[in-house]
Parts: sequence; structure tokens; C-alpha cells
Amino acid sequence: MYTRRELGQLALSALPAIAARPTLAGAFGSFQKPNSKFSGVQVGLNVPYSFGGRGLGGDETLQKCVELGVSAVELRSQPVESFLGVPPELVKAGARVSNATPEQQAARKAAVDDLRKWRVAAAMGKVTEFRRKYEDAGVTIEIVKFDDIYERADDELDYCFGLAKALGARAISCEISPTETARLGKFADKHRLMVGYHGHTSTTPAHWETAFSQAKYNGANLDIGHFVAGNNTSPVPFIKQHHARVTHIHVKDRKMKDGPNTPFGQGDTPIKEVLQLIRDNKWPIQATIEFEYPVPAGSDRMAEIAKCIQYCKDALR
Repeated sequence: MYTRRELGQLALSALPAIAARPTLAGAFGSFQKPNSKFSGVQVGLNVPYSFGGRGLGGDETLQKCVELGVSAVELRSQPVESFLGVPPELVKAGARVSNATPEQQAARKAAVDDLRKWRVAAAMGKVTEFRRKYEDAGVTIEIVKFDDIYERADDELDYCFGLAKALGARAISCEISPTETARLGKFADKHRLMVGYHGHTSTTPAHWETAFSQAKYNGANLDIGHFVAGNNTSPVPFIKQHHARVTHIHVKDRKMKDGPNTPFGQGDTPIKEVLQLIRDNKWPIQATIEFEYPVPAGSDRMAEIAKCIQYCKDALR
């Protein structure tokens, strides 16, 4: 847990970066407590993915969130497991390899099994310590994202839900799979914790509706940029119809017809309309920024994420 002094040092350590980015300082001012809840809508950030990868540690991820003024996140499981002491060699050996040889496949299978054993034996007490670091800094972990979740054995799925609960999350998230949502939904119902299935351009409303029919706690992590690019229509009708099942949205801007990611306001995604829909109906849906557009020349990732947050804030005034 951070002490008051350590939190002050955390804020001070970010001041040089703030000075170099007037948009950050102008948008969020004081560093005492981050606050990205605007007009009742919690604007969050998919981390550490939005910072450029999955390898960033929990402390570094937290510092960047505080610097940006972000008070709620969708957090990948990797920083948490790193904090818990997962053997990095197992993580590396358990990673997917394209065109793997039979020897590599066997090595990966053994590593995945060893990771399962490590996970089911992990002490949840230390997870609470990780959670307190974030909460003391003013950042809530609302959703926990798991990769390759469908490969996991039953006891490992119980671990995933237990980990998310220990972090204080109200949902877990993962990629949608038409053949696996029924199985995962059984665990969601067992643990009474929502699963937000993340869709891409190939995901249609019917895919989510099938998942909804399979389990009470099956939900949607609706990526509004991917939805527009893949379905060539607004996500607003889907959100209106299924808002009770939407755990969180991913906010990004894309062009229709599988078009590219763009800076906010330059694509076809109705970001403002969606945010105002959530605001006006007081739905508890986190608007999670997932930063994916190319960083323009002369800028950097943190400055661009700050612009995204400001865009959302302005839309909710």
C-alpha cells in the first residue's frame, strides 16, 4: 500500500512530463486524486495495452494513469500476476508461437500446465495488496482482462474469477468465441460476475445475443469503433436494446467498411452520441478508451491519450 508520502512522490515524479504536455496539465490540473468521471459517466482506460503493450508493470501502469487523471481502468491480468511473482520463464514458454515445431508445441503445453498449477496455488491475499495500491492512488480496477482464457482448465477459470473479485472488479473481459461462451458463462453464473465479451469487426449483434441466451452473467464489451467498421452502422440501437448486458464499451474512432483507426472526431464512430446516451440514461457502463490510432509526428502516446480523454470530457459537458 502506498503511504501518503509515497503518493506525493508519485505525483511529483510525473510533474516534468506534465510540464512538457500542456494538454495534460490544462485538462486535469491537480494530481492529488485522479477523476475521470464526467457528468456521471466513468471514462476509463484499457491498460497497460493503451500504453503500448502488455509488459508494463503494475506500478508503472498506475503512475501513467495518475498522470493522465484516469480514475478507473480495465486492467490486463499480466501486471497483477507479475506482482504475484509468476515465473517469467513460464510466461515466455507458454506464449503462442506461429508455425511451432512439435518440440515447441510440447514445450508450450508443459509450460501452460505449469502456469495452471502456479495460478491455482496463488495466494489471494497478495492480490488485495495490489488492489490497495490502486485504490489508495484513486484508481479503481473495474474490469480485468484475460487473454487465452478458453484454453484454461476448470480450476484455472475459478482462479480467474477469484482474482477479479479480489481486485474489486465488477466484471472480467475476454475475446468472444462462438464455441466457448456457453462454457465460460457457466463459470460467470457460478461466481455471479459478469463477463464482457470483446468483439472485433467480424462480430455481429447475433454473436452477443447468442452468448446472452447461454448464461445470465454473459455480457458484451462493445467496441464501438470495431462495431462501426465491421457492421457499417451505429452501435446506438444495440446499446439501447442490451444496455443491461453491456459491461463496458471500448471507445475508439474508426471509419466504416473496415476503415482505419483515426484520432477521435475524425472517423465515423458516433462517440459523442454514445457517451451522451450513457450519461442521459445513467447507465453504469464504463467508457473505456482503447488507444489504437497511429501517434502523429511531433506527438507521443501519452499526449494523444490525454486528447482522447479531453474529447470524452468535452462530449459530456
